[in-house]
Amino acid sequence: MTSSTTASQTELKAAKVPIAWRDQCSALLIPLNVCRKDKLYLPWECENERHAYEKCQYEDYLRRMKELSKRKLAAAEVE
Repeated sequence: MTSSTTASQTELKAAKVPIAWRDQCSALLIPLNVCRKDKLYLPWECENERHAYEKCQYEDYLRRMKELSKRKLAAAEVE
């Protein structure tokens, strides 16, 4: 299941992305890391890429929290 923000395993392996960072926003991490290496990790560079990646991470967090609350409600109704 790949979406526009999820890279394939071969892309991630080629980009040398650690397994811990291979999540729903992995496709945004690859260009961010490339930009960081090209710009020598200067904090004011790659702002657009970093913002897009962090926004994706936040939206993924919200999605997971909504799913967790739904599961908790369903478990409470069963009891």
